[in-house]
Amino acid sequence: MVSKSSPGIQGDTAFEGTDITPQEVERRRAFLEFTETDIQKLSEIREFSKDNVIEIVEEFYKHLLSFPDTRAFFQDPKVLSRVKTAQTEYFLQLTAGNYGDDYVKGRLRIGRIHQNIGLKFDTYLGSYRRYLESFARKLFDSFKNKPEQALESYISMLKLVFLDIGLSMDCYLRTIRLQTEAIRELATPVLQVREGLLISPIIGVIDTQRARQLTEAILWGIRQQRAKVVVIDITGVPVVDSKVANHLVQTVEAARLMGATAILTGISPEIAQTLVVLGVNLTSVRTVADLQGGIEEGERHLGYRVLKPDAHHAQEK
Repeated sequence: MVSKSSPGIQGDTAFEGTDITPQEVERRRAFLEFTETDIQKLSEIREFSKDNVIEIVEEFYKHLLSFPDTRAFFQDPKVLSRVKTAQTEYFLQLTAGNYGDDYVKGRLRIGRIHQNIGLKFDTYLGSYRRYLESFARKLFDSFKNKPEQALESYISMLKLVFLDIGLSMDCYLRTIRLQTEAIRELATPVLQVREGLLISPIIGVIDTQRARQLTEAILWGIRQQRAKVVVIDITGVPVVDSKVANHLVQTVEAARLMGATAILTGISPEIAQTLVVLGVNLTSVRTVADLQGGIEEGERHLGYRVLKPDAHHAQEK
């Protein structure tokens, strides 16, 4: 389906700032069964939209302004006036018959704006419900002598609106995914100290999922930095159970297979006792008391030699 519903859709490049491609939009249209017939049905109520758009938009914002959470977005009268104008344009676009690239970009842009201002998704969905209610009441009242046509037009409108909701949801989910990835990277940092030497200071509780992320981050760091030694410091970890301990052992082994030596530092007395009681076998893991010691051990492994200033001056003499 190209013609009216998707003019100008070419290639498979994603729309800017999203993972949505024109082909993905077409797939969604097909799943929603949004066809040329629906475009025709919406075009038939174009005049109805023009005649009723002001009243529908006013009812919509009257509803939003009656709740503190949504009223907070419109404290400035200029902002309220601007969004009413934008909403009016959007409503008229719903029956304009052109739902191609520009239409999709507009929906994605609005989705990003809603997410950026902190509009909750449940509020977004609830607002759409109110919007559709006003539309439906006026549509069936205007076409009370043609109820079948009103129903068909309303169904076509639902298909288009659900397409719009899906596109906006993508903006919300993509932002959440990016935030989650950023948090994950912060939660499992892998830092280069010097050429060939990495450190991974871990703070907080390590569960199975985080241990898996740690392994992935370390192995990726070894590959990317061509590291020979990685120091894993768990000074800031309050508890290590048998599953996490065994995962750390597996991380050490995986690092070895990639040509790197892993050194575990910062094991607290409590964790040491727990590991002994649990019978976790750490004989294959090189351990050092603290992070500083681990770095020094890693430097010795790489062939570096650290000298005190006075010793250095004595050698020069």
